[in-house]
Amino acid sequence: MIQQLLESALQHAQAGRPQEAERLFRQVLALEPRHAQAWQNLGVALAQQGRVQEAMASFQQALVIEPNYPEALYNLGNAYRDSERVDDAMAAYRQALVARPNHGTARLNLAAALTSVGQVDQAIGILRRLVQDEANFVMAHSGLLFTLHFHPDSDGPSLLAEHRQWNDRHARPLRSLIRPHENPGGAGHQRRLRIGYVSADFRFHPVGRFLAPLLAHHDHGQFEIFCYGDVRRADEMTGRLRGDCDVWRDIRGESDQRVAELIRQDGIDVLVDLSLHASGNRLLVFARKPAPVQVTYLAYCSTSGLETMDYRLTDPHFDPPGLNDANYSETSIRLPRTYWCYEPWTPTPAVNDLPAQSTGRVTFGCLNNYGKVSPAAWRAWQALLLAAPNSRLLVHAPPGTHQDQAAGALSAAGVDPRRLSFVPNAPTDDYFRHYHRIDIALDPFPYGGGTTTCDAIWMGVPVVTLAGRTGVGRGGASILSNVGVPELIANSVEQYVEMARRLAGDLARLAKLRATLRQRMQASPLMDAAGFARDVEAAYRQMWHRWCKAGP
Repeated sequence: MIQQLLESALQHAQAGRPQEAERLFRQVLALEPRHAQAWQNLGVALAQQGRVQEAMASFQQALVIEPNYPEALYNLGNAYRDSERVDDAMAAYRQALVARPNHGTARLNLAAALTSVGQVDQAIGILRRLVQDEANFVMAHSGLLFTLHFHPDSDGPSLLAEHRQWNDRHARPLRSLIRPHENPGGAGHQRRLRIGYVSADFRFHPVGRFLAPLLAHHDHGQFEIFCYGDVRRADEMTGRLRGDCDVWRDIRGESDQRVAELIRQDGIDVLVDLSLHASGNRLLVFARKPAPVQVTYLAYCSTSGLETMDYRLTDPHFDPPGLNDANYSETSIRLPRTYWCYEPWTPTPAVNDLPAQSTGRVTFGCLNNYGKVSPAAWRAWQALLLAAPNSRLLVHAPPGTHQDQAAGALSAAGVDPRRLSFVPNAPTDDYFRHYHRIDIALDPFPYGGGTTTCDAIWMGVPVVTLAGRTGVGRGGASILSNVGVPELIANSVEQYVEMARRLAGDLARLAKLRATLRQRMQASPLMDAAGFARDVEAAYRQMWHRWCKAGP
């Protein structure tokens, strides 16, 4: 009976029915309380429902019974990561690797945890070895490509070469599956087009947030919008996005081949990837070329490396014409004004008065993902704190030893570590209120901010950015250019430090910026959602005309 219950529970879990799986696993445990596999799988079912603390307890119970249970250790690491206990997560992954040295997903997630606390060199080393050991581990290879964007030595040509290797290994063998497209073209090139968006991030995520205004303003008379969602846990944003498309397809758990067939059956004309090589991507769907025109957009501004990805969307600030085109496997289509379309999504606090006017000191801040804070950025911030001795620095980071390491590095550079403080991940309203403490935001590099930069400006906080060598390093340049403050864009680390120092010494200018940035943003292309939708639609129509002209 126990075995039958266990098998049934596992079937429900694999089919994406965690509540039913939980019920059956609990029945197994009622009959056999020391069933380690049942405890472990119960934890997975609980985690799938977002009940992380209960999941953690379940994994720990499995480990009481079987201390070296690799899957329980691995999943405990995942639960720790979800709880922002990064040090504990890395320890659990390492224990899982002691128990099972070839545990590929434990190696992959250990690398992701290392990246999240800025240890990019170690993460890349783990990923390179993993890719060598498991040549067909597609997501590990994608993880390596994504992580390379965080490394200061990466440039456009080297990134393209790495991405082409991914294409050669994983995508090119699928070329035999590509079939001619039967989409009506020719004289029908002005007909209503079917646009398909593919993502695992149709949720409260930077992709979901930036996509929402576009979906809300599409011209449904000219474009029929399909969304192919591989969403692990839907939320309020998922519901909004779903309501703004014409057809929603839930592809969670479906094979890449099945998804490609579904897209072909739907007759999609322009298929849009919103992930690139980030977690949850479906690039092997695009490798099968289910739509005649394929384009990548929004996940992060880089390249897919795929021969079957025709275009990438960008803008003149991310990619000044003629500067970086050879660094992408796709043809770059520059939207005329902006790559981003922003809205704050939820009601946000009002902009407050300049904090320095009441505290008597300037506070620099960075609320970006801590993994973007490279050693080079820390060195620049150390120099800035030395150059502005009455200033403070506020950084977003999960708890862990990386905070002690950062404070130690400041102390070694001659900066009192008490001038540094950290804030953990916070609910949306609390996150926006953190900007009430910040006078000047510092964009990290080489991988700069996007959502966070927009959020800072919305809260009246000017952002000093360094225009980088790659697309991901030029997000701030795009945003600040569109808001109309290009004077905050530095072209060298030295200029970045000096620009921030001078701004900190001019409280009158800071107060004026704080009082006007939100209004300037509202009047900018960044918040012209209707105009942005027309720009994107014109790009889709341009791509479609090219395909029609070339002929199927």
